[in-house]
Amino acid sequence: MINLKLRLWRSTRQERTMALPNQEFLWGIFRSVDRDGSGFINTSELQQALSNGTWSPFNPETVRLMIGMFDRQNRGQIGFDDFGALWKYVTDWQNCFKSFDRDNSGNIDKSELQTALTTFGYNLSDNLMNTLVRKFDRVGNGTILFDDFIQACIVLHTLTSAFRQYDTDQDGVITIHYEQFLGMVLSLKM
Repeated sequence: MINLKLRLWRSTRQERTMALPNQEFLWGIFRSVDRDGSGFINTSELQQALSNGTWSPFNPETVRLMIGMFDRQNRGQIGFDDFGALWKYVTDWQNCFKSFDRDNSGNIDKSELQTALTTFGYNLSDNLMNTLVRKFDRVGNGTILFDDFIQACIVLHTLTSAFRQYDTDQDGVITIHYEQFLGMVLSLKM
């Protein structure tokens, strides 16, 4: 849902969508991020290379999720081919984040998060919005930083997709046994 909605949302705002930089530029960045020269970027290297706009390290859980999304060989690291896709992914999220950070504070408050998630097609209660902000607010000031915004959206998308596998009539209600629930949650790649 998020991927589709985000893609649709971006397509109406072409000025925000950036093309993938040329291979030579990406190779230079890849080599500088690949600190051990292994030809692969692991979570530690990627975390050091990313910025959430606050000069603090990128959330390690968000980095782990992103590596997992782009690691086609399931090695816990990505090669150069996957790096280009990850670069575009982070850039797209950055543009998305900036568009919903209406006050340019460098973080998303509850109202801005509600607007973003509604744009992505989610209609969540006020109580659930409060829970999301508490869950993904690492700093404790009632707002969500860029990297935590990515993580919140990935988690929400992943959980929604898992729920929809059981919601065959798309009415927002499922009936499952406890073991089905555990199997569903424990099998998620999060």
